[in-house]
Amino acid sequence: MLEEQAFYLAKTTPHPFEIDVERAEGSYIFDQDGKKYLDFIAGISVSSLGHSHPRILKAINEQANKHLHVMVYGEFKQKAQQDLGKELSSLLPKELHSYYFLNSGTEAIEAAIKLVKRASSKSKIIAFEGSYHGNTHGSLSVSHREARKSPFRPLLPDIHFIKLNDFSNLEEIDQATAAVFLETIQGDAGIRIPSREYMQALRKRCTDTNTLLVLDEIQCGMGRTGKFSAFEHYGIVPDVLCMGKALGGGLPIGALIANKELMELFSFNPKLGHITTFGGHPLVCATAAEGLRIIKEEALIETVEEKAALIKKLLIHPKIKEIRHKGLFIAVELASESMVEELVLQSLKNGLILFWFLSTPTAFRIAPPLNISTSEIEEGCEIILEILNNIA
Repeated sequence: MLEEQAFYLAKTTPHPFEIDVERAEGSYIFDQDGKKYLDFIAGISVSSLGHSHPRILKAINEQANKHLHVMVYGEFKQKAQQDLGKELSSLLPKELHSYYFLNSGTEAIEAAIKLVKRASSKSKIIAFEGSYHGNTHGSLSVSHREARKSPFRPLLPDIHFIKLNDFSNLEEIDQATAAVFLETIQGDAGIRIPSREYMQALRKRCTDTNTLLVLDEIQCGMGRTGKFSAFEHYGIVPDVLCMGKALGGGLPIGALIANKELMELFSFNPKLGHITTFGGHPLVCATAAEGLRIIKEEALIETVEEKAALIKKLLIHPKIKEIRHKGLFIAVELASESMVEELVLQSLKNGLILFWFLSTPTAFRIAPPLNISTSEIEEGCEIILEILNNIA
């Protein structure tokens, strides 16, 4: 009898959570032993409709019974993609009416880097201190944290970083700049929120210097901040929008969004200027379209601020230094990195899933499903407070 060959799945940290997942439903994940975990991070802002939403499962099954992959993106007309475009058009400003669907948020950033260079024939890109746009080569180049970048250098050249909310830095955006890349609300930096005045000044500076403004709403979009798009809080519209994570209703997707004139630059000089085999996969697009309908029909965005206010009201404790949030995009600042680590790990043992920020070790994140219930919020906050009472 042949010996079974050992195999190993790649790990991304030395100490992963390693919940042995059996199933997930609503706001809970269940392991193989039947223990349930309240999901307070929604897979890092992915499962905004909770787990196994019945309408999402139905959309998956209906599309699977029609067809799966048929051709590389853009070559065939596919109803699932058209439906997703139609649903997005009902929620986005009229200026953002051309869609390129990809496999992930970082792919959307990669495509955006190519698009702004193609549109401007310039290489200079400005990004922000504290930024995180993904882990592929180009996305890492426009992300800020050097500890994550240095092992993979050289990266893309001519990338410059400025400080968020620093008006004097806006002068670095000039006629030689192809684009500015910004998370509308910075996530990995620990939920850093620009002022309305700053965002409007940034928009004006980009317009005045013929620079494209690219907003990354991969984490902060899809209603998480209390508006469908986080940029709605600021009274501006970007030239290019990148989406991902929650857009797929739990399946992998990215979206590059601009106007038709910009997007058509990918169709010539050269032809197939950007191409993807599985981007815009019909299964994912059908699910994403249904997810957008759920958000609208279940009025999930309208309840975000109320739920965020409840979390902020409940999480009052001497060990909590600050809570920064825009809607259900929340960072809770503690006194030390070790305190955050202990809280996150103890919460896991007590059936609550929290997570840290890569670049902000003194804070932990809360980003639950948008349809989390009041009682589930109370349950999670009670676990957090109890652990805080017992850690040094």
